[in-house]
Amino acid sequence: MKLIKNRPIALAATLTAVAIGYHLQSLHGENVAMANEAITESRPEVDIASPMSEQINEFQIYSGKLEAIDAVDVRPLVSGSITGVHFKDGAQVKRGDPLFTIDTRLYQAAVDQAQADVAGARARNAYSKTDASRAKRLLGQNAIAQRDLDVALQLEQTTSAELKGAVARLETAQVNLDYCHVVAPVSGRVSRAELTLGNVVAAGADAPVLTRIVSISPIYAAFEVDEQTYVRFLGQRHEQPVKVALGLARETDFGRHGVVDSIDNQLNVKSGTIRVRARFDNSQGLLVPGMYAHVKVSAGQRRQALLINEAAIGTDQDRKYVMVVDTSGRVHYREVKLGDLYDGLRIVDSGLSAQDRIIVNGMQRVHADDEVSPHEVAMDTRPGALAVQR
Repeated sequence: MKLIKNRPIALAATLTAVAIGYHLQSLHGENVAMANEAITESRPEVDIASPMSEQINEFQIYSGKLEAIDAVDVRPLVSGSITGVHFKDGAQVKRGDPLFTIDTRLYQAAVDQAQADVAGARARNAYSKTDASRAKRLLGQNAIAQRDLDVALQLEQTTSAELKGAVARLETAQVNLDYCHVVAPVSGRVSRAELTLGNVVAAGADAPVLTRIVSISPIYAAFEVDEQTYVRFLGQRHEQPVKVALGLARETDFGRHGVVDSIDNQLNVKSGTIRVRARFDNSQGLLVPGMYAHVKVSAGQRRQALLINEAAIGTDQDRKYVMVVDTSGRVHYREVKLGDLYDGLRIVDSGLSAQDRIIVNGMQRVHADDEVSPHEVAMDTRPGALAVQR
C-alpha cells in the first residue's frame, strides 16, 4: 500500500528531471548558435572581385609637340624696293603663289641688255663660222696660207665662247628678274607681311625675313620614347606602319589617327630616350605647329591579360601584392607582378588567375590568415576607384 501511494511522487520527480534536462539542452544549443553568430559578426566585411580577363592591345602615352613638315623663312634674293604684297596675313597659299614684288625696272633693263649682247655675239659667231668654212676651201685650192686658216678658226672659237658668255649673262639677268617676283616655296599657311610697300630690302645671308610659311597638312607630332618602350613597341620589325593616335593637351580622347613617320638613328645617352616623329592628316587645319599634344603608341599585337583596379594593390617594400579570399573566407597574401596601365586598370603579368577573388575594398582591415565575411562585387573599371566604403 505504501508503494502504490508513492508512485505519483516518483513520476512527478522523473518528469521534472526530464524537463530540466531538456531546458538545459535548449539553453546550450542557443548559446552555441549565439556564439557562432557572434563569431560570424566579428569577421570584418570586405568586398571581393575577380580579375577581368580581356583581349588587350597595350599602348603607351607620350607628351609631344606638333611640328610643321615644311617651315620656310621667305627672304629676298635681290635688292630693291617692295612694290607689291599679294597675300593676306594668315592666308593659305599654294606653292608658286605670288607673295611680294620687288621693283623690276633695273632687272628688266639688265635682261634687255643681256639679250642684245647675245644677239651681237650670235651674229659675230655666225660670221666667224662662215669665214672659217671659206678659209678651209681656199686652203684646199692653195689660195691662202695656212696662217690665214688658223686665224679664221681661232676667231670662230673666240666668238663661240663669247656667245656662251652672253647667254650665261642673259640667264643670270633673267634669274634676277624672276627673283623680283617672290612666290611661295611650299604650300601652307603664311604669316604676316613683315615688310610692306615702299620698304627697301637687300639680298644676302642677312636679308630681312619678308614672311614665314608653315605647311599644315600633313603635320608632325614629335615625342621622346624611353629605351624600354622602344624595344617593346617600336624596335620590332613591322610589315605595316605603326599606328598612333593623338589628342590635344586638354582633350581626354585620342580621336586623330596617324602613323609613325620616322625614328631617330641613335638614343640620347643623357635622357635615355629616342626621338620619334608621327605624321597626321590635318586637312581642316585645326592643328597648328607648336601645339602640345598626347600621342598614344600601340604595341600592335593583341593578347589575353588580367586587369585589376589599382586600389586593390598593396605595396610591401619593393614588392606588390593583393589579398586573395578562398572559398572558406580565409585571407591569403599573394605577391603579383604588374604591367602597364590599360584604360585605367593595371595589367597583372603573373601571380593571379581569372578565378581568384581579391579584396577590392577593406584590405586595410585584414591580415593574412584572417577570416572575413566577403561580399562579391564587380571589378571597378574607374581608374584607382574604391568600392563604397562600409
